[in-house]
Parts: sequence; structure tokens; C-alpha cells
Amino acid sequence: MADRGTRFVNPVDERTGTKIVLTSIGGLYLAFFLFLPLVAVFIEAFRKGAASYWEALVEPDAAAAIRLTLLVAAIAVPLNLVFGVAAAWAIAKFEFKGKAFLITLIDLPFSISPVISGLVYVLLFGSHSVLGPILKSYGIEILFAVPGIVLATVFVTFPFVARELIPLMQDQGSGDEEAALSLGASGWQTFWYVTLPNIKWGLLYGVLLCNARAMGEFGAVSVVSGHIRGLTNTMPLHVEILYNEYNMAAAFAVASLLAALALVTLALKTLLEIRFGAGNAGGRH
Repeated sequence: MADRGTRFVNPVDERTGTKIVLTSIGGLYLAFFLFLPLVAVFIEAFRKGAASYWEALVEPDAAAAIRLTLLVAAIAVPLNLVFGVAAAWAIAKFEFKGKAFLITLIDLPFSISPVISGLVYVLLFGSHSVLGPILKSYGIEILFAVPGIVLATVFVTFPFVARELIPLMQDQGSGDEEAALSLGASGWQTFWYVTLPNIKWGLLYGVLLCNARAMGEFGAVSVVSGHIRGLTNTMPLHVEILYNEYNMAAAFAVASLLAALALVTLALKTLLEIRFGAGNAGGRH
């Protein structure tokens, strides 16, 4: 038994000097690798003035890249939303053979390079593949066209919604759904009125991350797009082309738009974390 005069110290407590040093290291690291590059992007984007900045964004090839980026995200995100909810529901609420393998497959895009995933689609739908010539005979173009870009984007982004919902739904269990079914609710009613309200903040969080990755994806899209200006270039690819042409002002202008989207995503992510955390605390209480 400890003496009365013994002072118990929390092992996670640190001295004030240590806290200051650690906080300073973290702040300097973020400033050097995150804030300074971000500020530099906007400074370079507006170096020639607001008029030049606007011209770089409304230029036909840039406008086409912006439209294509938004189109691909508008297709890929809803697909991954449906897949993510279905996969998370199956994994969290049911036991079945191959469950561990399904979870491994969901994590696959996190473990391989996006460039490799793009090359896989080249092997599947290229001119020397089995499927490519067959699809082309029916007038269906996959590579160097919008379908290939969408497929590559869906592949690299599909874990985000599922991976956000799986632990959440596992933590919630299936008691609410079982109660609803025992009271005569149908499967759809159970999902719409019980499951969905319980996961809505986690779902929005996953969709937000999925959308941010879809708009900023470079590696996989670069392999399957063909870099056709005005047709198959997304915003990241258009930035690369402008940079390689030494058109720095236009490159940074388009890059600043991507950076602005990232900042908006970060702000929404923070708000969802606050709301989601408050909702979890309320639910536990």
C-alpha cells in the first residue's frame, strides 16, 4: 500500500517542456510539408492576377477536364456508396463462408499501387486482350475513354465507404434490426428506418472521403486515359500536362482548384467528425 504522501502520476502525463517540444515538432512538420506547399500553390496560381487565373480555368481543355472529373466522381461515388453499404451490412450483420476473404478484397486497393490497378484494366480491355476486341466489335470503348476512367476510379475508391461502415455497424450489432423484424417490419423498412439512421453520419463521412479521392486520383486514371486533351484528361492529368509544357500559371490555377476542393473536404470532414462523435457519445449515453 502506498504511503499517504505518495503522489500518483498518470503515466501519460508529460512535463510542460516535453509537451512544448512535441507540439512544436508536430507544428513545424505540418507547416513544412502541408501548409507551406498549399500556400505556395495559391500564390503561384494568382501570380499573374485574377484575370489570368480565371482564363486558365475557363480555357476549353481545362473546362473539359473539370467536367470530366465531376462526371467521373458523380458516377463512381454512388456506385461505391451502394457497394459499401451492402458489403458492410453483409459483413457486420451476417456470418458466411468467405467473409474474411471479402474483407481482404475490400482492402486490396489500399495495398497495391494505383498504377498497377490501371495496368490490370489494360490487360483486361486492351487491344491484345480477350475482352477488348470483342467489346470494340460492338462499338464499346473501355480504354482511353470515359468507361475506363470510371472503372479505374471505382476500383481505387471502393474501400472508403465500406471501411468506414464496417466497424461502425459491427459496434452497433444487430439488436435493433432484430427487434424491428420481430415487430413485423419488412427488410426494406428495417434498413430505411432503423439501419440507415444509425449509420448516416458514418455513411456521409465515407462518401466524403470517397469523393475526395475520386476527384484527385492520378495513377490509375493516367494509365487508362490515354491523355487525350479535351476528352480523357481529368484535372490532375491536365495539371501534369500544363506543368510539362512550362505553363506554370495555368497549372497552378487548376491545381489550386483541386486544393480548394481538398480544403472544403477537410472542413466538411471536421464537421462530420464533430457531429459523428457527438452522435456516438449520445448513443452510448
